[in-house]
Amino acid sequence: MLYEDRIRKERTNMSKSFSRLADFLLDSYVEAAFMTASELAHALNLDAATVVRFSQFLGYAGFPELQREIRDRVKGDLLIRPKQAEVTESGPGIVAEAMRELSLALEQTRISLDTDALENLVDKIGQVRRVIVLAEGPAQPTAYSLVHYLEQGGFPVYIARSGVADLARTINTATAQDLLLAMEVAGQSPYIARALEEARSKGIPTAAIVGASSLASARSADIVLAAQAHPSLGVGIVSIEAIVYTLAQVLNWKYADHFAGTEQAIAELSSRIQQPLE
Repeated sequence: MLYEDRIRKERTNMSKSFSRLADFLLDSYVEAAFMTASELAHALNLDAATVVRFSQFLGYAGFPELQREIRDRVKGDLLIRPKQAEVTESGPGIVAEAMRELSLALEQTRISLDTDALENLVDKIGQVRRVIVLAEGPAQPTAYSLVHYLEQGGFPVYIARSGVADLARTINTATAQDLLLAMEVAGQSPYIARALEEARSKGIPTAAIVGASSLASARSADIVLAAQAHPSLGVGIVSIEAIVYTLAQVLNWKYADHFAGTEQAIAELSSRIQQPLE
């Protein structure tokens, strides 16, 4: 059994200090491969004896034995898998090609992304009463990512249901103090573009984050953030997720005071909610 499997198997039985070590070895194993037990302990504010006990807890004689296995993992990452990836008709080869495809698409989106439009959207989010997200099916997961980021900054936001009657109800109750933000990857929800047109006719600000500039929502919104067009739906989803992440970083920079202390406040509130009622 590999060290990752041993850690995952025993994770629920670990103390807090063991859990910190476990998470570091899973997430930062390349760094751990070149650390002594003392260096690893220092990095995590533990004592070296804890590292030894942790190794033995997993069934190793000590940290050197555990580290040898971690180094084998790193060697495989750096030397063996690149060789395997040269065979295109293989699992490693397909993985490598998929990653290259994503990397190229993200780089093209980085180059073509309209940063002036992005800053305009950031300013608009800071001015409006609430952000109403209209998302087609494939864009729903990314829409929830956006909601998460906005809620972290205290910006009122919700995702509207995509049915025709629901869209009509949303636009009917929206005002010029709101922002309708469409998210579209594949053009599977034509009613969203029409909803944006109706909103614009009422003087409601609109924006769109889309997988290609040619999509209908891009033609119907005041502010547009578009990824580089790609024939693969999966690549399009990753690309608009990258745009949303970028938007979140600029929001965090622009409205740092909104985000300050939010995580701590949410953690404290979560703790209180979990307390039993008296």
